[in-house]
Amino acid sequence: MASAASDTPSRPFGLVIHGGAGNYAPPKVTPEKERAYRTKLQEALDAGYAVLDRGGPALDAVVATIRILEDSPLFNAGHGAVLNADGICELDSSIMDGSNLRAGAVAGLQHIRNPIALARAVMEKSPHVMLIGAGAERFAQENGFALVPNDYFQTEERREDLRELQEKLKNPAKAPRVSAEPANAFGSEHQYGTVGCVALDRQGNLAAGTSTGGLANKRFGRVGDAPIIGAGTYADNATCGVSCTGTGEYFIRAVAAHDVSARIAYQGKSLGEAAAATLAKIGQLGGDGGLIALDREGHVAMPFNTAGMSRGFRLSTGESRVAVFPDPK
Repeated sequence: MASAASDTPSRPFGLVIHGGAGNYAPPKVTPEKERAYRTKLQEALDAGYAVLDRGGPALDAVVATIRILEDSPLFNAGHGAVLNADGICELDSSIMDGSNLRAGAVAGLQHIRNPIALARAVMEKSPHVMLIGAGAERFAQENGFALVPNDYFQTEERREDLRELQEKLKNPAKAPRVSAEPANAFGSEHQYGTVGCVALDRQGNLAAGTSTGGLANKRFGRVGDAPIIGAGTYADNATCGVSCTGTGEYFIRAVAAHDVSARIAYQGKSLGEAAAATLAKIGQLGGDGGLIALDREGHVAMPFNTAGMSRGFRLSTGESRVAVFPDPK
């Protein structure tokens, strides 16, 4: 009997990923760094696709993909996360199963190497959806997770980003006026790198996950959209899976990830139309960022309104690509 991996799939399967939307323009992103982004995105795509190709569930593919991105210093998640105003990394993550709407999330982590794995543990091994801070880390230890020092997440590049940003904010001549609006309160040149994945397995089930270090120089204790189900992450087999990236305060206010799903469910929009309309809504509020989305038919959407968004997809149809900058007009 032929194996699942060698069967001609009766339905499409695959995954879409992002490594964050933001200011990818030079000098922050050199040609060499762009190649590094593309290489790591392809590695993550291939790892997740391998799970799906052998018949594994979408949840496994999401975790396998995001773990690779969390372990890379290129992205604002796990090792390579941005630092808060106190010079500490605080990590957030969430995951959702589109087959049953179960979800798990964690926020304010300081010592868990792979937050996406803990988010899944919250979903599967607790009656809760979200755990935060010390309580989440206590739960992690009770379930066999090892703690790592906060220094593990920090890189010299991120420390320099924080120093540069804090210096600019001290000097009114070099920084925009700080206001209550988050787009004006943080240096946009340092805001990129949140990671996410949406997977569709051979059984037709969707799953989505997101992981982030948040905003550079954020006030300690700040939580963005990434761990909030319906804002940064959402998956429903009946509509689509979504993972968002950007200035999270706006995505929370717009309930962005669920908004994409709702436009499909209630307005009959296509995936592309729904994703574009939701991002337009974010822009009208004054926010920036992007999102990735995937439906059960294998349609992919990857809109963003920033200078770039590292992103990619790989489908059983043979379609595959990775990119960082906007597509040519």
